[in-house]
Amino acid sequence: MEAPTEFPSVTFSDLATSSSAAPAAAVFSVDSSGKPRLRFVQTGSAAPLAELDLETTQVFRVGPVDLLCVSEEESGGNATDEKLCSKAFKVGFKTKDESKGFATAFEEWKNGRSSKDGASLENGLIVPSKSKFDSKIEATSAKMYFHYYGQLLHQQNMLQDFVRTGTYYAAVLENRSDFEGRVVVDVGAGSGILSLFAAQAGAKHVYAVEASEMAEYAQKLISGNPSLGQRITVIKGKVEEVELPEKADILISEPMGTLLVNERMLESYIIARDRFLTPSGKMFPTLGRIHMAPFSDEYLYVEVANKALFWQQQNFFGVDLTPLHGSAFQGYFSQPVVDAFDPRLLVSPPTFHTLDFTSMKEEDLYELDIPLNFTATVGTRVHGLACWFDVLFNGSTVQRWLTTAPGSPTTHWYQLRCVLQQPLYVMAGQQITGRLHLVAHSAQSYTIYLTLSTKMWGVGAEQGGVLQTSTGKLELKEPYYRLSQPQSYGASDQQQQTVQTQSMPPQDISQLQDEIDPSLSLEQL
Repeated sequence: MEAPTEFPSVTFSDLATSSSAAPAAAVFSVDSSGKPRLRFVQTGSAAPLAELDLETTQVFRVGPVDLLCVSEEESGGNATDEKLCSKAFKVGFKTKDESKGFATAFEEWKNGRSSKDGASLENGLIVPSKSKFDSKIEATSAKMYFHYYGQLLHQQNMLQDFVRTGTYYAAVLENRSDFEGRVVVDVGAGSGILSLFAAQAGAKHVYAVEASEMAEYAQKLISGNPSLGQRITVIKGKVEEVELPEKADILISEPMGTLLVNERMLESYIIARDRFLTPSGKMFPTLGRIHMAPFSDEYLYVEVANKALFWQQQNFFGVDLTPLHGSAFQGYFSQPVVDAFDPRLLVSPPTFHTLDFTSMKEEDLYELDIPLNFTATVGTRVHGLACWFDVLFNGSTVQRWLTTAPGSPTTHWYQLRCVLQQPLYVMAGQQITGRLHLVAHSAQSYTIYLTLSTKMWGVGAEQGGVLQTSTGKLELKEPYYRLSQPQSYGASDQQQQTVQTQSMPPQDISQLQDEIDPSLSLEQL
């Protein structure tokens, strides 16, 4: 049976009464007999406002963002005296796209999209059921994604990332007041470790939602810790599709990928917020920041460029490979480099772009357009843009930052660098501008479009314009995992004094280690 389709932010008015419009959620679903229904539920209280039979309901447009739902229902009485009466409800939306999406969903559900799997429609065709996740993500990508996270060895890799796991543990246990007696939803629960942390902090009940086969392992782990597990329910399914018996006071999740947004799980985190979180609820993590700075690394540039030398062979078993050298050269530079690097490679202080998970829309993650503006602190060649991220757990008692910054203890995310085919030459004090443009695609990742330019500098610079521009197109899903530890690097005194690696320092990791129970082993985590 198809999962419900929900429009969480509408306004609802019963034209038969004089009451004002109320904030509500509109939910398309099927009843026990398989009939399509439309329910309007008041926001914040889950109180039903109306439930309509789609077979006897029509929708009319009465404005750019307003629709009118007219439903015919039996007025009651005995079997020989039943009459039909009409009820009308005005439904308002924030945008034309939402209004159009509702009208489209109405027609699809009314015309058979909600029928049981395998049931034939009137035209003899079978329309597959699709959730919001399925409609935007390729089936092959989703299958590989859930297969990957369904394996214990990959969960172990994440659990053994002490910075990651330790920071989550500290963020939860130091903010017991946010969890005690509260309902928690763990979005993408994986092994269930965060659900167990929430239970340790006194959560009333935790719903651990996990779509991969890891849900079975999570159930086994939770059952093996009965003092905590009795307050945890594992639900196998996507957050876009599952139904929960109650609203959550707090969401907890680890939705971060490379460059924060890779794998597109942040969108599921936002959808879970809209579907399950109470208006006053908290989110752990609360916000994320993507940090960026130009870098200079001659060794890395030569390493990437030299990969294409293979294709310069003119006699490879009698074959001239040079016609493919240009394509191979471009291909290697289309791979973002994932590794840990020395922060002294940065050419200027970083800037950052903030994603507020509590207020942003899911659609905001479909495309990120970030302007760049730096001032070089040293004269050198700029080889590209370095990126990392951090997230904030904004607890009522303690605020915790989890950072992946260069110079900080290395995490399994490492850092990411976009290497340009054409380096730029800069002098100290010269302005570097550009744009980082991320466009989401159906393979659960992003295409990166990077532009960096240098401006005129020195006397008369205000009359000058752009001196050099370099652009690159990279595929975030296909990185070059270099994964080396930072190499010793002899930076100039000027560069060491002027380059700062973090716009806002996160917590001292040594302090974090001191505050975590030393008796807690990685095996227990």
